[in-house]
Amino acid sequence: MSLGDEPGYPETGHTRTRLPESDPYGGASRRGGRSSSRSLVTVVGVVVLLIAAIAFANRGGGGDSPAAKTTGGNGSRPGTSSTAASGTRPVETKSTEGIPTGFAHSEQGAQSAAANYSVALGSTDMFVTARRHAIVDTIYSPDAAASRQAGLDNAYSSAKFLTNIGLNKDGSAPAGQTFVSRVVPVGTKVTMFSTDTATVEVWYTSLFGLSGAASTNPVTESWYTTSYELTWADNDWKITDFQQKDGPVPVGRDQQASTADDMTRAVEEFGGFTYAR
Repeated sequence: MSLGDEPGYPETGHTRTRLPESDPYGGASRRGGRSSSRSLVTVVGVVVLLIAAIAFANRGGGGDSPAAKTTGGNGSRPGTSSTAASGTRPVETKSTEGIPTGFAHSEQGAQSAAANYSVALGSTDMFVTARRHAIVDTIYSPDAAASRQAGLDNAYSSAKFLTNIGLNKDGSAPAGQTFVSRVVPVGTKVTMFSTDTATVEVWYTSLFGLSGAASTNPVTESWYTTSYELTWADNDWKITDFQQKDGPVPVGRDQQASTADDMTRAVEEFGGFTYAR
């Protein structure tokens, strides 16, 4: 796999965003204020949607309502949603690097492992040599880790690559800027499962860029699906290989982009999660 295929690395993803009224990078205002008529239409639309939602939620009121039924056996409606969270605790332990470990030897465990490994592979820690080595050694099978480590070192230390994304030669962010690289899993599914191997797809959104007044690479959002090939080794699920593709990509809302200061503060104040299936 090339560096561009690493989970969370935004190469071809695109989203629609509304730039801030005051450009965080020193430019002129991008768009004038909305008209009062447009604001009124928006408010009325929200109220209509809320009324419709309340009416639907209260429709029928009894246990015979179609919305209240779940059908098992030979019925056409599944008993539970195939994408609903299981409620099973994902792990009891974490590695010294903070990566969840000790996943269950099951389909749910494989899905939880794939989701959490996506977060690690898409983090800023991958740009720090010692932390990257620890991540790869923790989440890859021993054979895969040995074969990938050198290639990842060459890719992540490439002066051209680091310059292109706005980082210093040592992988650090320029003074006054914050490097953002974060993966947020949306869902997982198993496409193959046997006793000691599994293939799990993870659909996720990725935030990537530099937040700061002088940034020429602002934080953007991308969407990907990565298919992980996992094997059961050392009493845990380990990655042996993966393939990444773009999307599915939702239609972007007409929301105003946050300022560089707001984005930096959010990244520093909001921590991540341990993901379970």
